[in-house]
Amino acid sequence: MLNALLLPLLFSMAGGTFVFLQRPDQRHKGLLVMILFQLVGAGGYVMQPHVELFALLCVHAVLVVSLMTRHFQAPLPAQQPSRDR
Repeated sequence: MLNALLLPLLFSMAGGTFVFLQRPDQRHKGLLVMILFQLVGAGGYVMQPHVELFALLCVHAVLVVSLMTRHFQAPLPAQQPSRDR
């Protein structure tokens, strides 16, 4: 199961970090996708538990929690005034 989940979880960590740092307006969607990858990995761990997969899921979870913490602590972006007037 580790072979099937290694690349998707690594892609999730790399892609989620990229979205978090480069596209602040889409952070919530990137974090949601990372959480869904975490759930898929947890399902794989339930099917075939291995220490290596558990370690990879722990690293992924730490990254998701740290990015979520930074997201919730960041101030809300200021609204731009409308030019329709």
